[in-house]
Amino acid sequence: MPPGITFGDFYNILPELVLTAGSLVVLIADVLLPRRSGGWLAWITLIVIGATLASLVPFRETRVEVANGLIAVDQFALFFKVVFLGAAALTVLMSVRYLEIEGASPGEYYFLILCATLGMMIMAGGIDLITIFIGLETMAVSFYILAGFIKPNQRSNEAAVKYFLLGAFSLGILLYGMSLMYGLSGTTNLRVMAMTFAGQESDPRLILAVMLVAAGVGFKIAAVPFHMWAPDVYEGAPTPITAFLSVGSTAASFAMLLRIFLEGLPSMKPEWRVLFEGLAIVTMTVGNLAALTQSNLKRMLAYSSIAHAGYVLIGVVAGTPRGVAAMLIYVLVYAFMQLGAFIVIVLMRRQDIVGDELKDFSGLHVRHPFAAFAMLMFMLSLGGIPPTAGFMGKFWLFGAAIDAGYVWLAVIGVLNSAISLYYYIRIVVFMYVKKETAGSEPTMSPALGIALAVAVIATIALGVYPRLLFELAEASARTLGAAAITTAIR
Repeated sequence: MPPGITFGDFYNILPELVLTAGSLVVLIADVLLPRRSGGWLAWITLIVIGATLASLVPFRETRVEVANGLIAVDQFALFFKVVFLGAAALTVLMSVRYLEIEGASPGEYYFLILCATLGMMIMAGGIDLITIFIGLETMAVSFYILAGFIKPNQRSNEAAVKYFLLGAFSLGILLYGMSLMYGLSGTTNLRVMAMTFAGQESDPRLILAVMLVAAGVGFKIAAVPFHMWAPDVYEGAPTPITAFLSVGSTAASFAMLLRIFLEGLPSMKPEWRVLFEGLAIVTMTVGNLAALTQSNLKRMLAYSSIAHAGYVLIGVVAGTPRGVAAMLIYVLVYAFMQLGAFIVIVLMRRQDIVGDELKDFSGLHVRHPFAAFAMLMFMLSLGGIPPTAGFMGKFWLFGAAIDAGYVWLAVIGVLNSAISLYYYIRIVVFMYVKKETAGSEPTMSPALGIALAVAVIATIALGVYPRLLFELAEASARTLGAAAITTAIR
């Protein structure tokens, strides 16, 4: 056993070990089970996710550093791990019927979903640049493959190539910034780095490192002007993967952003605050304006996700414990409403219809009333209309900005939310006002029905009674380097 590594370290990473072992079980089951056993593989994958969730329970009050400071086990990481696993579970549920229609092999597909989730979990707990990089690449490589998983589909192949090339380019920028941080501090541990950088705020090399790291992370969260890949990849990738990418990858990237900037660079707050102010304004404005003209729902939701990344950046600008808590709240509620919208798009996919165009939703309230009602709730929530979870998420975000003295930033966020209502309500108009189109009727599979029901209930419940979520998010935010956040406020 390497020096400084104990059996206690292995216990503290039990959830990651369970997920790793479970992903191998899925691969073995794919070989042993007969062909056309995609349903069984899906349920095995869900059992693995459930076992991983159960293994998180002993760590709900834990706050330790593992393996000589490579990974932190705290409530901040725990919160994100629950989000990742929940998003993975809903993605698996919506994939069962989709894979049958596309005729794709389920074994490798579910294995890669678990691998991507493992990478996200490592990113959320990483307090060392090397650990964060390993988690990032585990997640990214899985998504590169998943984006092009439907091999006969040219759009899927194009999405994978674009995502891989731009991802490799952005990774080079991120690594260059990280290498500068290492060279200037002599360490890759973020918490040690924070103490080393105190007093070096005016060093132009450190300012350059901050800019490069922000650019690299900006690609992962699809912030403008690093968003070029998102619309094409979202449109071309398999719909369940698009949903998982828009929720899981974005949430993991925000966890990485918070770890690096609040725990590793708290003394540089004046510099990176200005940077993220500009990114937040441009990202939410460009995302919403670009979404206004889209007729393809996957592209529209791509630009919508860009805008929502801008909203979440408001919490980074605030830099306070309430701002971090607001980000955690918004990441969770966004996961349910975004995944729910994609579940309805998967429902619309049939042998004769792709189901991702606005016209495909014409008259949906007649053909499938529950799906239309669910989509209505998701659109209202994404637009921030009460009493949905999206309203509470934006209320908390904008409130955190006002508390931190950024009233004008909150006003810009409210104006952008008003703009977004146009393209969200446009979908509702097609479902409830337009005449229904010809074609086969959408049918709800049991797995898809469960996923849709969970998303609808969560979207409504977290809007009506968000108190428990607020308390959990605030407790999680307090564990994210309280000393670093305090330093950043000054």
